Amino acid sequence: MHLEGTILVGEAFEPVEGRVVVADGEVVRVEEAPVESDDVILPAFVNAHTHIGDSIAKEAGEGLSLDELVAPPDGLKHRLLRSTSREEKVAAMARTLRYMESTGTGSFLEFREGGVEGVAALRDAVAGEGVDFGERAIEPVVLGRDDPDVLSVADGYGASGARDGDFDAVRSETRKAGKLFGIHAGERDADDVNPAMDLEPDFLVHMVHAEDIHLERLDDRGTPVVVCPRSNLVTKVGVPPIRELAERTTVALGTDNVMLDSPSMFREMEFAAKLADLPARDVLRMATVNGAAIAGLDKGVVEPGADADLLVLDGDSDNLAGAHDLVRAIVRRAGAADVSRVVIGGDEVGGDEVDGGGSGPAGD
Repeated sequence: MHLEGTILVGEAFEPVEGRVVVADGEVVRVEEAPVESDDVILPAFVNAHTHIGDSIAKEAGEGLSLDELVAPPDGLKHRLLRSTSREEKVAAMARTLRYMESTGTGSFLEFREGGVEGVAALRDAVAGEGVDFGERAIEPVVLGRDDPDVLSVADGYGASGARDGDFDAVRSETRKAGKLFGIHAGERDADDVNPAMDLEPDFLVHMVHAEDIHLERLDDRGTPVVVCPRSNLVTKVGVPPIRELAERTTVALGTDNVMLDSPSMFREMEFAAKLADLPARDVLRMATVNGAAIAGLDKGVVEPGADADLLVLDGDSDNLAGAHDLVRAIVRRAGAADVSRVVIGGDEVGGDEVDGGGSGPAGD
């Protein structure tokens, strides 16, 4: 079982002509050899921050402020979630998961509203319960909220923000359980950043309004940050200082609320790259291995021993043909139309287990 083409190997994404050999859901080896394929093989994306329950309300709330849109408990999204049936929510999330897979996302970190039932609904969406297109291969890392019992079913806790409540107790519980604790901070202003950092979270989300003192604390602690610049632009809170954050800690990319933006990591990479003017390899790491590191996943890189979550692009597409810098072209211009195949856990999304190289469906 193998894929052939130009492989972006390791965290440096060095282009190597050859094949990736996959067995039992894992990259077994990367072989350098002449091949006929124009495909480009890179790690599947890890979307480090999502709210896919919002799939029921795409593009709702035009003109509303951030608080009016998403602040608990009565922001627009929360009212819509309460008024929508479970079946509708599961079906909408399942369609978003299918879109995420088809555009190269292999894993995502979800801040899931609705407590135990909210987590169960997402897991049903992944399992294909009540929808007509079956189980999804994409791997969720689910951080619950809204219920003291949610840690019993979730992979961690995703706090809305330090101004919204006292999270000391749940932070202690997640630490005891060995689970992830993430929290929004610095989205609308800087007032909640220090209280959020005082909780010693596993990661922070947004940090649009990070000030010098916060950057110094990040430098000292190395707390990872997930940035969502397209979402921040839509909600008119500003844009995160991505370059300054990246100089001090691990930075990953997330697409945030499906209500506000499509969960496309291609679009997020392009926007972040052009906003921050960072090297393309740094941005590609933000979309792959950095998110995997935050989530504790062995993904986001093409090298022996890593999970076989792979994205295959058509290097001879009208969009990518003639690229002088392949990594830069992928980060700043690639999109869904360039996707040739998506492999998650050694299985091709929408197809059978990977078997063979080149373009087209497995086995052609």
